[in-house]
Amino acid sequence: MANKHKGSRTERELVHLFFDNNFAPLRIAGSGSTPLPAPDLVVGGFGKVFAIECKSGKTTRYIKKEQMEELLLFSTRFGAQPLIGVRFDREGWFFLKPEQLDVTKSGFYSLSLEDAKEKGLSFGKLIGKEI
Repeated sequence: MANKHKGSRTERELVHLFFDNNFAPLRIAGSGSTPLPAPDLVVGGFGKVFAIECKSGKTTRYIKKEQMEELLLFSTRFGAQPLIGVRFDREGWFFLKPEQLDVTKSGFYSLSLEDAKEKGLSFGKLIGKEI
């Protein structure tokens, strides 16, 4: 339960970050528990639309193949750019396109802090301004 609570908390943190920067964010509560594809957040503003799957923690994060497929399906139908938003403890947010993630032998998408720093965009760069 603590992980689900932390995930919700970090999603809400990201909602406020977008809102405070004049974007219109929507958090889809229980996005992983609906039979229809739904990302954690849908964000629009300044001609941009993002569908974001959020992850947070201390170490490498993993995303199930099915979860990634749902993000891509939703994004295509909604007309949004699919992104993985990852927040590593004390490192801030990084945003990556699905194709930037590594795939494990067992089919999970993985994202390490090193990859996030190397390949990802900071929140400021994502929205077009450094904070």
